[in-house]
Amino acid sequence: MQTFSDTLGQVFRAIAANKLRSFLTMFGIAWGVGSLLVLVGLGEGFRSGQHRQLETLGNDLVMMFNGTIPAVANQHTGMRPYQLTMGDANALRQLRELRAVTVELSRSDLYEVSQWNNTSSHVTGVEPNYPSVRFIPMATGRFISASDLEERRRVAVLGFKTAGLLFNGRPMLGETITINGTTFTVVGSVGKISRGNNNDYDDRKVYLPVTTMQEMFPLKGENIAQDALTSIQYQPTTKGEIVAATAAVHRVIAKRHGFDPSMKDAFNEWDTIQEEKMIGAIFTAMDVFLGGVGIVTLGLGAVGIINIMLVSVTERTREIGLLKALGATKRSILAQFFWEGLLLTGLSGLIGIALSAGFMGLLQLALTDKMPGWDPPRLVPWSAALALGSLVLSGVAAGLYPASKAAQLEPIEALRRE
Repeated sequence: MQTFSDTLGQVFRAIAANKLRSFLTMFGIAWGVGSLLVLVGLGEGFRSGQHRQLETLGNDLVMMFNGTIPAVANQHTGMRPYQLTMGDANALRQLRELRAVTVELSRSDLYEVSQWNNTSSHVTGVEPNYPSVRFIPMATGRFISASDLEERRRVAVLGFKTAGLLFNGRPMLGETITINGTTFTVVGSVGKISRGNNNDYDDRKVYLPVTTMQEMFPLKGENIAQDALTSIQYQPTTKGEIVAATAAVHRVIAKRHGFDPSMKDAFNEWDTIQEEKMIGAIFTAMDVFLGGVGIVTLGLGAVGIINIMLVSVTERTREIGLLKALGATKRSILAQFFWEGLLLTGLSGLIGIALSAGFMGLLQLALTDKMPGWDPPRLVPWSAALALGSLVLSGVAAGLYPASKAAQLEPIEALRRE
């Protein structure tokens, strides 16, 4: 009785007897599998890169900026500007549709000087809850406190790059800097926020209490209120449910500034929630498309394997007849060709998965954090499982039909064939 090891031995000898054909077959399948995994990995890299980029701003966040009110809806003529104020922010805090509201007052025309260096950063007045809404990883010291706001203290928290420029690695807590000639005490510094080498806006910041900022460095211009802001940022009460929150915010802002909330052009917003949903939908569609292309490609590979196995059956007809004449059963003939097709596809798939994983691992080492908004491709488990599962099915299909053809041959007829 023929054992499983005997069957495998015959399979490997048959594969080795046609080295070039076996190599080309396996190379084609491995290339297709590797390409599929790399393409899906690229899509996932873009998805995760965009997600991480949005995380540097803050999760579940809508930013509202100063806007202009059109005289007629949907027409950009006779626009009347308006500025958001602390009064607007306080009114929004009363809405049950929002779980958090914070503010910004930013200027980029101020000049900062330490005893070692000077720079011009984005000076931003903020509230104590700012780090709970935005992504602000503290490196040393503390952030702005409620007491700082109430007492309008002259304290500053330095962004990652600003701290490096002004102090160059020296101790900074308790040291002083001047902003346009006014002295501020450094009470903390923020860790790195921006990703990539050319995207350092969030790292070139100085954070002050918003009340101090409004008192000393208010927005410039005519007819601008003392408590004017550059941005109000909020999060909905229910994570990801932004429709009701946005509608409530629009009603409050429109009422306070005297226009119809249905005039969408009057609102200047950036909705990171919808942005992330849109990005997720795009890359999910891309994954589905690439996965479908991969399955079709693997299906074509299975057809190629079936063709090759049929050729192998034809070439080895006399061998099959001799084996059956010597007592080989239909089951043993079926098993030999079945395992030959399955091994060709299975080994090819594993080689393709291993090579693509190695290639993407090298890209991870070389390109991680080098390109803002994009992560290097990585092996996605579901795509590898899909590829391997499809290959197993392809291998079964590639082995069964030719194997059944071989097993059905009569010994005398097989021996007669040239």
